[in-house]
Amino acid sequence: MPARPEPPTAREDLSAAAGQLAESVSGPLFAAGQDGYDEERARYQTHRPHRPAFVVGAVEPKDVQRAVEFAAARDLPVGVQATGHSPALPADTGVLVSTRRMTEVRVDPARRTAFVGAGVRWKQVIEAAAPHGLAPLSGSAPDVGVVGYTLGGGIGLLARKFGYAADHVRRIECVTADGRPREVTADGEPDLFWALRGGRDNFGLVTGLEVDLVPVTRLYGGGMYFDGASAERVLDAYLRWTQTVPEETTSSLALVPLPDAPTLPPPLRGRYVVHVRVAHLGDPAAGERLVAPLRALGPRLADSVRELPYTDSGSIHNDPVPPAAYVGTNAMLSGLDASAVRTVLDLAGPDAPVTSIVEVRHLGGALARPPRVPNSVGNRSARYLLAVLDRVTDETADTVRAAHTRLTDALAPLTTGRNLNFLYGANATQDQVRLAYDPDDYARLRRIKAAYDPGNLFRLNHNIPPNPSPGPR
Repeated sequence: MPARPEPPTAREDLSAAAGQLAESVSGPLFAAGQDGYDEERARYQTHRPHRPAFVVGAVEPKDVQRAVEFAAARDLPVGVQATGHSPALPADTGVLVSTRRMTEVRVDPARRTAFVGAGVRWKQVIEAAAPHGLAPLSGSAPDVGVVGYTLGGGIGLLARKFGYAADHVRRIECVTADGRPREVTADGEPDLFWALRGGRDNFGLVTGLEVDLVPVTRLYGGGMYFDGASAERVLDAYLRWTQTVPEETTSSLALVPLPDAPTLPPPLRGRYVVHVRVAHLGDPAAGERLVAPLRALGPRLADSVRELPYTDSGSIHNDPVPPAAYVGTNAMLSGLDASAVRTVLDLAGPDAPVTSIVEVRHLGGALARPPRVPNSVGNRSARYLLAVLDRVTDETADTVRAAHTRLTDALAPLTTGRNLNFLYGANATQDQVRLAYDPDDYARLRRIKAAYDPGNLFRLNHNIPPNPSPGPR
């Protein structure tokens, strides 16, 4: 068995110490500038890429443990990445743990659960669960990593029926800042279990999760694309429609300026579109009746709403797969009215100085109810999530962020807070992260952070700083 890296000396050569770390892990170790470094640090989000001193390509939990021990002994910040879809600050100067090789998936059909390694993407779980007549509470994009999505809350395609993905975590395997591997459950270390489910990687690096599966094989869903000229009318009608639908229906609407790209169907190329996305659990005939008011709004540029297997659920949102540089933020809203719709279009619509991708997700239902085992996910009273996103370059990023701030400021009277998974890059400040939680829960998170990570080792992604006063252990 490889030996642990030696503790640092007063005048340690960091490169020599990294050599010891390399010998102690099963996966590869890359230092800045080495062959393979750029590939290992790459992520879906290409804006402001990571520039860590070292990247550990973990293949097993012990690799994560050794990386944490190495960083903690030298007070180097530690970040973690599976797919890098929703990172906050870049993991610069410290140690980045890449978990993309940790791809174990084990389905237990009798218990209706799946155990997933830290690098697993949703499409792997969807495919593994389907032969058993089961489905995970996955999100709109099958290529997104399971762990980060779930621990940040996770608003999936079946969310109004089953709640947040974080509500359905049964067990967490992680390594805390003291280098200790832990199995965390509601009965064992309940404070840490509460904090991780909603607090992401602030309290430890997760090496695996056990999550619930649900007995779903098919749904009625897809997307309807309307011409952007009808944006205000369609958005107004959609908001009225959401007040009538059952909990079995989860939906969203996006305003999207599409590029003139050959990968898009000809009717959509180069157009500003309104994309209504629907996922309904129930009889297809009932689903047809349910979406009839939306189809009655007028001609569609495209319409893919139909009965489909859950294995095709990624086609509903049809999120892009290639990596991109983007910035974005969000607001959890108590409601949306005609005046707010006009504000959104004025500040982010086709005639705005910055034309953004704007998404409105319908919340409520099971998302509004406390889970059987409480967790730290906040803002459950919100009725809608509004997210704004733009592709950027280094030259345009500041202008775009300013436009996003104008929009969220204008919606402040309706805002209950933020959603952690939709805070990207420089928008994921501590002040913004605080808004993802109820005030009492945020204070409790800081106390738990002080107990498990008093030195704030895990400070690179959506950081919650420790409270100086000791917390439960």
